[in-house]
Amino acid sequence: MTRIKKLTNGITVILEEMPYSRSAAFGVWVHVGSRNEDARNNGIAHVIEHMLFKGTKHRDAKQIADEMAKIGGNVNAFTSKECTSYYATTLSEHLPRAIDIIADMINNSLFEEKALKKEKGVIIEEIDMYDDSSEDLAHEMLQMNVWKGHPLGYQISGTKENVRKISREQILEFMDRYYVGENMIISVAGQFDAKETLELLEDKFGTIKAKSDYVSHGLDKPDYNCVFYKKEKDVEQVHMNIAFDCISYHSKEKYILSVLNSILGGSINSRLFIQIREYRGLTYNIYSYGSTYRDAGLFHIYAAMNPTQTEAVVQGIYEIINDICKNGITLDELQMTKEQLKTEIILGNESTKSRMTANGRSLLYRGRIVPIEELVEGIEAVTFEEVKDFANRYLDLSKCSISLVGNIKDIDQNVFKPIEIME
Repeated sequence: MTRIKKLTNGITVILEEMPYSRSAAFGVWVHVGSRNEDARNNGIAHVIEHMLFKGTKHRDAKQIADEMAKIGGNVNAFTSKECTSYYATTLSEHLPRAIDIIADMINNSLFEEKALKKEKGVIIEEIDMYDDSSEDLAHEMLQMNVWKGHPLGYQISGTKENVRKISREQILEFMDRYYVGENMIISVAGQFDAKETLELLEDKFGTIKAKSDYVSHGLDKPDYNCVFYKKEKDVEQVHMNIAFDCISYHSKEKYILSVLNSILGGSINSRLFIQIREYRGLTYNIYSYGSTYRDAGLFHIYAAMNPTQTEAVVQGIYEIINDICKNGITLDELQMTKEQLKTEIILGNESTKSRMTANGRSLLYRGRIVPIEELVEGIEAVTFEEVKDFANRYLDLSKCSISLVGNIKDIDQNVFKPIEIME
């Protein structure tokens, strides 16, 4: 049973008791990410995530790490474009300790100058690591250019120049603005005593300021720009990301997108994987995926290949897209995909961590808990006609964006023009 409560300062608490489990998962979800930044402080949300592990009034960094290890070490965090999350998965008897550690990090972190300087170096190494990954770079640079000038296009880690300049004062101001009750959700799932846990959450998180003095003017919807980005890197392969302007996570068509994605490139029996990798052996890695946000989204196709295979891979992708747009999908594909997706939904929601995460994300992004039954029904309701219509409206090859990273010096840009396919 899932219950939603409020702490006195407005923090929303989701409690899902799973009495058959011997573990519990706990997460704090803050509705802030790189999208809330500007060109000067891009990267600050990610810096804060790192710094919360570097010492509080009650624990230094080693003590935090040691206490995490004592409860299994499953305390972690991430920053995305639209949220930041701090979470733990542990045995039920250790849940109070996990709550205490994360509450201390959020409420009492010191942000000492020496620790901040050191952690900036770590983050810069992380940025370099992503820059060294051609696959990550092809994705990041595509989003950055498609939504150029808009915060949704910012890299979550920020730029090295920005990270070096971020000050302790900026961090405290940013937290004072966004780490407030009305902007936070706490999600708990597993075996726990609901009354005791709620009382503990009130004690540990109830002192957080309820509202921010900052007046938000809303977040503008980004404009999609059709771009062709390329970056030469000294690697053997070409890493390609093709993107189409697509739907947000609020769209009623999200189930259609899930079905189309699975059939096109989201599974090992998808058309892209079978026809381009298995039958023709043109690439080792090829897949599709969606990136959905509050008011925007992209549909991506990624492939990595030897430069000499680029034209064949591109034309193969275009032919598969064209076939779906013209002829739709088969009955076998639709039925098989529905069963695959329903199985993934059900199996993917059986652990305490997955339930905690699903509940937190759902309430944060959609304003309500979406039941598993509703997700399954949404997939089951998708029709042939809807998939074909969706493909024709969104997979427009004349408006797609392309990002190339790697050994691209001998690649002719004309191979990406879908003239023969679309005429």
